[in-house]
Amino acid sequence: MGTRELPLPCQFELLLGTDRDRWPLEARFIEAAHHGKVREIKKIAKELDVHGHGIPVTVASTTYMGMNALHAAGGSGCLPAYQYLVEEVKMDINKPDTSQGNLHFRFSPVEHALKYGNLPAMRYLLDRGADLHRQRSGDITLLHSAAAYGHSEIVKYLLSRGMDVDALSVLGTPLGISAHKGYATIVKILLQHNADPNKGSRVLGPLDMALHKSNVSCVKLLIQGGANVSGAGPCYNPLVTAAEKGLTEAIKCLLEAGANANVLDKFGRLPVELAAEYGTREDVEILFPFTSPISTVTNWSVDGIISHVKMEIKQLEVYQIIFSLASFPICVASDNWDFQILH
Repeated sequence: MGTRELPLPCQFELLLGTDRDRWPLEARFIEAAHHGKVREIKKIAKELDVHGHGIPVTVASTTYMGMNALHAAGGSGCLPAYQYLVEEVKMDINKPDTSQGNLHFRFSPVEHALKYGNLPAMRYLLDRGADLHRQRSGDITLLHSAAAYGHSEIVKYLLSRGMDVDALSVLGTPLGISAHKGYATIVKILLQHNADPNKGSRVLGPLDMALHKSNVSCVKLLIQGGANVSGAGPCYNPLVTAAEKGLTEAIKCLLEAGANANVLDKFGRLPVELAAEYGTREDVEILFPFTSPISTVTNWSVDGIISHVKMEIKQLEVYQIIFSLASFPICVASDNWDFQILH
């Protein structure tokens, strides 16, 4: 878990230590907001108001590590705290934090509430004018974030508010993100809302993303939802990936959906050969009936394929040893036959 994913008090403890009496007042103020303690917020703001600007102005202007009270309030989702900050203090509900230099991570108050899974807090902010369609750098929407965090109820809510189910960002679509993370429940919800199982980033589609993370339950849902099982060429062939990762159930699903077992990977290997090297005998047995005979395999059978691949692996290992030895000049001392590597 990265520092950003830790609850705010834990981040502060790592930075400042566990003795809160030694923390700057601003840090204690933000922590109070994180816990939704309105009385504590006002008390610390009074201590911070050394120039007599008044508590509301001090509450609105106080920040620590790039976050203000409204950002921090997402930790608890405490509605009285939101009501105080929004309705009394009149804080900007769309202002992003500046706690990270990377623009991808500049969260608005509603995104902080989303991070912690606080749906009532999100609903409150959106009902009072928070921008539903705000995008962070890279075209990342609230729906992308909800899919990434695995908040299924928030995904449903955002879809009910009309968010684009197929919105494309640098991370892919919400469907691709949830498939990559292995959130089968969210994959199912998005497909039920007509998410396109074949729309993805310029590199990988949802099915590829699920396979690369070995999320077989998501693979099955995507295939049922109409994902293209043929892939986008030898570099991104679903059956090749499944065979290479030994994903037996995924191999079965792909073949049942019409995947071609005779498509070579970028190194000229068939899925059945990859299964013999990386998978199990069962994988080879499943792929064998769908695979056309390979001319270099003299005994065209399951055992013959496995033996052929093992022999190729041994030959490759020998070649690698020869190549590594050939990479260094060797001097043989005629008197004692000592070998010395010359640098």
